[in-house]
Amino acid sequence: MDGGLILLVFLALLFAWGLNRVRRALRLGPVGYAGVVIVFVIVMLLIYGQQYA
Repeated sequence: MDGGLILLVFLALLFAWGLNRVRRALRLGPVGYAGVVIVFVIVMLLIYGQQYA
């Protein structure tokens, strides 16, 4: 595992923790929650892919 991938995993866990708190505060439904997670995954994959472009 390279350092970038470890950082992405850490950021994903941090994001998930923060999103859980925001979801409770905004009362997001499962569809909104899934939408935010999908957007986050796509953005992280794009950022990770920049290393090899």
